[in-house]
Amino acid sequence: MTPQRLGRALVFLAGSVIGGLALAFVIVFLRPDLLRAPPPPAPAAPAPAITAPPAPVVSYADAVARAAPAVVNIYSERVVKERLPPATLGELFGGVMPRYRQRIEQTLGSGVVVDAAGHIVTNHHVIAQAERVSVQLADGRQGEASVVGRDPDTDLAVLRVDLGEVPVMPLGRSDQLRVGDVVLAIGNPIGLTQSVTQGIVSGTGRGQLGVATFENFIQTDAPINVGNSGGALVNTHGELVGINTAVLAKNLGVEGIGFAIPVNLVRGVVQEILSHGRVIRGSIGVVLGEVDAAQAERLGLSRAGVVITNLFQGSPALEAGLRPGDIVESIAGNAVRGQQDALSRIATARPGETVDVVIVRGTETITVPVKVTERRTS
Repeated sequence: MTPQRLGRALVFLAGSVIGGLALAFVIVFLRPDLLRAPPPPAPAAPAPAITAPPAPVVSYADAVARAAPAVVNIYSERVVKERLPPATLGELFGGVMPRYRQRIEQTLGSGVVVDAAGHIVTNHHVIAQAERVSVQLADGRQGEASVVGRDPDTDLAVLRVDLGEVPVMPLGRSDQLRVGDVVLAIGNPIGLTQSVTQGIVSGTGRGQLGVATFENFIQTDAPINVGNSGGALVNTHGELVGINTAVLAKNLGVEGIGFAIPVNLVRGVVQEILSHGRVIRGSIGVVLGEVDAAQAERLGLSRAGVVITNLFQGSPALEAGLRPGDIVESIAGNAVRGQQDALSRIATARPGETVDVVIVRGTETITVPVKVTERRTS
């Protein structure tokens, strides 16, 4: 490149640089913010915390509101005869006739109104030997009650009170209860008027407690105290599923085991009492027991099972040829699962019927037709 061309190139380059700088100066003069550093990016907003929805409030207030008005307090009075201690002179000289006095004993219990006519179900032992029975409704109304009928075999009784319009307990189905279902016990414990306790169904079909002849109890851990007898065991819908009856003795160190009569049994007893004034059950005049394999071997029986231990004099079973030691296999075509089951199957037969009782005697299996009579209770 010649010196002349090199000079022109340098002049062009210098002009371009000067022009660019001038343009930059003008731009900066007009927009000075372009020289400022960009602000740092804003921090990202924290993600919202994920919280669980609030747990629903568990309350049985609706069930109590539906059932509690039909649970009543029962006050019974009975005459009790007491022997007085001998006087001091009588102890010295002897030969003094014993002295007695009578007093009125009051007991507390509970009951359940089961129809609009004012019929109340309670335990038989609540009103047994009572001279006077009075009832107080949950709304405070009081009145004297008449005894419509009793059934000591199931520890149930039906009363009637005339207090006008009364609340009625809705009835549920005890055969649909499952172990673990929540239940509420409503009654009159230790004179505290109406109280409610809560628990679960701990078992069903409980028997052999010595409380009644026919036992098929619901076991529950809902606290049941003195005065709760005859009160309501209800489900979470406020429907009656049982009549509270017994609690195992706490002096034995037992806690949380109470028993109720299932409402399906209560229904049948109430219907019989309202229709006939009593419960009509069948009987063949036998006393039954259960023996296990060891007891059967010791007694010389062919096997374990439900065995006839005794027969009543002049009973249909005795006349039909049944004997002590006979093992009962079936009654009226139904296999026997235990002592309570056998008694129940006999009881459901109507007086006047003939039922086939299949027994094992030694190595023989025998079918014995037995005529059913009406069971008598004291």
